[in-house]
Amino acid sequence: MKEPFEKAVEQHGATVLRVCRALLGTHDADDAWSETFLAAMRAWPGLPETANVEAWLVTIARRKAIDVLRAAGRLPLPAEELPEAPSSLGVPGAGDGELWEAVGRLPAKQRQAVTFRYLAGMSYEEIAAVLGSNTAAARRAAADGLKNLRKHYPGATSRGAST
Repeated sequence: MKEPFEKAVEQHGATVLRVCRALLGTHDADDAWSETFLAAMRAWPGLPETANVEAWLVTIARRKAIDVLRAAGRLPLPAEELPEAPSSLGVPGAGDGELWEAVGRLPAKQRQAVTFRYLAGMSYEEIAAVLGSNTAAARRAAADGLKNLRKHYPGATSRGAST
């Protein structure tokens, strides 16, 4: 017979908290720990009796930590000072309409890879994580996107060409 859920929390709670703290630091670890056990409690009735409960809980904790990290990546960053006037920098259509149209015509993966790499300044590893691919595929998509832009955008020059 499967042990009560409370017993699993008592036995493995410290391990799950250590995993959460290792992945997130102390600030977000408590929330991830709680989310882990809420998710585990919902799935507990369907867990087979032969399952390794500790490994199962650590897997859930790892996934909850990833959720917290992804959510934190979408939060706005605080700024020391706000600009006096709004900037048109990085706003599609704010001065380079033809370029933005050319970027908009790229295939989705290439458009995203070029945007993330050259506008957001993300690394290829970060781009791969966002696109759900690997680093080589992200690098290839960005390179193909630039190649397409150079070929179809009239203002683009080839690498190494003088203007």
